[in-house]
Amino acid sequence: MAKKSQATWGGRFSNGPAELMLRFSESVSFDKRLAAFDIAVNRAHTAMLRHVGLITAREMKAIHRGLKEVEAKIEAGKLKWNPAFEDVHMNIEQALTKIAPEAAKMHTARSRNDQVATDSRLFFKFATDSLVGLLERLQRSILKVAEKNQNVFIPGYTHLQRAQPVSVSHHLLAYVEMFSRDIKRFKQVNDDANWCPLGSGALAGTTLPIDREFVAKALGFVDSRGRQRVTTNSMDSVADRDVFLDFAQACAVCATHISRVSEDVILWNSAEFGFVELPDAFCTGSSLMPQKKNPDSLELLRGKSGRIVGSLQALYTMIKGLPLTYNRDLQEDKAQVFDSFDQLGISLQVLEGTIAGARFRADRCADAVSDPGLLATDLADWLVSEGVAFRDAHHVVGALVAKAEALNVPLDRVPQEEAVRIHKALSKDWRVVFDLKRAMKAREGIGMPGPKQIRKQLSRWKRAYAVR
Repeated sequence: MAKKSQATWGGRFSNGPAELMLRFSESVSFDKRLAAFDIAVNRAHTAMLRHVGLITAREMKAIHRGLKEVEAKIEAGKLKWNPAFEDVHMNIEQALTKIAPEAAKMHTARSRNDQVATDSRLFFKFATDSLVGLLERLQRSILKVAEKNQNVFIPGYTHLQRAQPVSVSHHLLAYVEMFSRDIKRFKQVNDDANWCPLGSGALAGTTLPIDREFVAKALGFVDSRGRQRVTTNSMDSVADRDVFLDFAQACAVCATHISRVSEDVILWNSAEFGFVELPDAFCTGSSLMPQKKNPDSLELLRGKSGRIVGSLQALYTMIKGLPLTYNRDLQEDKAQVFDSFDQLGISLQVLEGTIAGARFRADRCADAVSDPGLLATDLADWLVSEGVAFRDAHHVVGALVAKAEALNVPLDRVPQEEAVRIHKALSKDWRVVFDLKRAMKAREGIGMPGPKQIRKQLSRWKRAYAVR
């Protein structure tokens, strides 16, 4: 009889792996977080084996009782994870076999390849649901702050130069749009993950009479009408890592959005802008300068985005050159998606807390938005309404801006005689455009920052996220 040099695959080996190889190749140190999903897969798989007659009812019950005991040990932190068994799957199987020897039949008609693919898809369904929940909480917080600041106006920026006036609400609603797209992306990943690969074996299925649809239904791999969803090519089922890439991509895009929001608020919080005051709970001080209040939460959020994008790039690099089907390189895929999930999850919570506690300084915002240069485009539009071609109007206002700079006066204080020299249309009362309320009321088209549009968009989003 062959010596068992390794408990799960050692039959054809005369010697076990070196200690260094064990430490190098183990994955249980990070894939143990799949334990709950693995136990669910074991339950469904053995129920299916009983359903098709490959194990007895007594054997299935013994395995299920043992799985419950192992699950309790894991939840209590009492299961000792052994790197000699390499991964979460074999650790659970070995622990189970000590309790229920019948578990020796549990791996019938499957491979670790289709097992880990199934565990991973269950993880992605859980992870996307979790992140969508956090994103919806963030949306609610943003909407509450936006509603409070409908009548607070700030400059909008292009190239980090003052451009045109907008309300704080309009700016915050841009974030709501961004994060709503992230929600759509995660929901799409959830749907793409919702296909059961179990039964694909190592790459070519099995000769045993299994029922893949039975397992799919037991594990919740069903469509909106309750119909089972199973993958349709056994090689692709175990080699496919698209869901990993799509999940990491969705995390990277969301993290990029968080970083952009953070940069806006960091600027607004600076003394040079002074638009917003951040909550003490999400700021820190300086070890040397006692006056400092640093926006560390937002700076860390910017930094986390690089880490999450890096995980996506690691996955692309890992997968790009792999032939079908399974290769051990793929063991490293889980560390990347786990880290992306963890870092994005806490980032969403930190951003929510920071925004919820932020207070806009209406006086500083009003000072900044009083700059008449912000309404230069409105003046060009006014000239158009007077029959001036837009290209000519653009040049006229540009010349007026240059004259204001030369005279060192605000745009709306250029003397009338100087204005008329630039263009005869300026002989009329062109200064009427330099009224912020007028400017905002004139912007009531769909998607614009007019007061009615803002109320309409707030109402729409509040309904979507059940904000009261």
